[in-house]
Amino acid sequence: MERFLLLPVFFPILAGVVLLLKKEYQKRNSLLVYVGTVLIITGVCACYAVFGVKEGLTLFQLTKEFPVYFKIDFLGRYFSLVVTIVWILAGFFSFEYMKHEKHEKRYFGFYLIVFGVLLGLDFAGNLITMYLFYELMTLTSMPLVLHTQTKEAVMAGLRYLFFSFAGAYMALFGVYVICRYGTTIVFAEGGVIPAAVLQEHGTLFLVASMLLLLGFGVKAGMFPLHAWLPTAHPVAPGPASAVLSGVIVKGGVLAVIRVAYQMIGADFLRGTWVQTVWMTLALVTVFMGSMLAFREPVLKRRLAYSTVSQLSYILFGLSVLQPEAFSGALLHVAAHAFIKVGLFLCAAAIIYRTGAKRVEELKGIGRGMPVTLWCYTIVSLGLIGIPPASGFVSKWHLASGAIASGIPVFSWLGPVVLLVSALLTAGYLLPVTMQGFFPGEGYDASRFKGKEPSGFMLVPLLALAALTIVIGLVPNVLVYAFEAFAALLM
Repeated sequence: MERFLLLPVFFPILAGVVLLLKKEYQKRNSLLVYVGTVLIITGVCACYAVFGVKEGLTLFQLTKEFPVYFKIDFLGRYFSLVVTIVWILAGFFSFEYMKHEKHEKRYFGFYLIVFGVLLGLDFAGNLITMYLFYELMTLTSMPLVLHTQTKEAVMAGLRYLFFSFAGAYMALFGVYVICRYGTTIVFAEGGVIPAAVLQEHGTLFLVASMLLLLGFGVKAGMFPLHAWLPTAHPVAPGPASAVLSGVIVKGGVLAVIRVAYQMIGADFLRGTWVQTVWMTLALVTVFMGSMLAFREPVLKRRLAYSTVSQLSYILFGLSVLQPEAFSGALLHVAAHAFIKVGLFLCAAAIIYRTGAKRVEELKGIGRGMPVTLWCYTIVSLGLIGIPPASGFVSKWHLASGAIASGIPVFSWLGPVVLLVSALLTAGYLLPVTMQGFFPGEGYDASRFKGKEPSGFMLVPLLALAALTIVIGLVPNVLVYAFEAFAALLM
């Protein structure tokens, strides 16, 4: 039974490689049937593995001490379900969008490969396997950034590669330290470093912890190593931008949770200078990302800066090292994934149908694309934190957890920064809705007439908007599970 863990990881990788090596399809529909079949089979297999496989599996030994080992725990189940839902929806959206892009076969080949790599990262059962798939995530997703092959895309891809590798090498020092002193490299609640070792080598572990947080925080866009994200995400094709900003960045969040809570341990970090620096960097990123998004006139770049800000909501909740804040951070993982992918797909639909890329060009777009703009509005309300959307519940728990932590300054500064960021989020998202539905006098109503996209685009948008509302209406199913898991970790 445990061998079934390998199928959702390696089946899409193999299918993607076969697609890259295959000659061009004479009929486009054959390509779409192939990709759609792989996505659905992988999704079904991933769900079966998540709910049906309890045991772990060693694939092979890198060395005697370091096996490539897969096992699905609570975090792996949660993150892999989010990945699967988003990847399938964005994949079917791509069927229509990629009509006006070149090299479709190459795009879909790498899209399938990254799907398998992300599931491998989620299913990783030890630190070495996680690090291996974390690096593969960077290498296999880079072609999505480079897809258009413009000078801007190439420069953005190189920046993406440089920052990602720089972060990975910073984290590698921490990996060395954990492997040297840990009782095991398998993830365990509370950490794997004996208390006596932490006390004897406290300074070493504090430095290693900070490098791990900074290194894996690069993928999550945390200041000061965030500059790659606003350049890399907007240059990719629309659906690729969506999964880059909504899902792939969560690989950094998953790695941060693994090393902070399941390797080093929250008890060791609590009250140290590492926690103070971590909280400070997260709040600086929240505010800075919101301000930059507020000032940005290009829609996709505005959404990319928003990702910088919103990911650090999650990192701040994790840095507080308090159960309720931790639960809010985990809930915001799914909330942000569905919301941000929805926003980027709405932007992609608008670009595909109208060619408009700047916010000022979207005046009156609600007259011709009402369903698209309503989906944009619903997920925008979720990102702002307006009830009953999912973002309200996750941000409520983040703020409540920060207040309950009693940490000097940060217990009140955190909620204040989150509130200011929410106001800025409203300031950079809602004008699109207001001007789209209420363009004012002198507007040519025929400009966007008949521009609503096809069902391949609208169904994913509607599904993501619905998920945003559903999670907000019935969040306790997830929150109770997160609180129970947080109790084990802390």
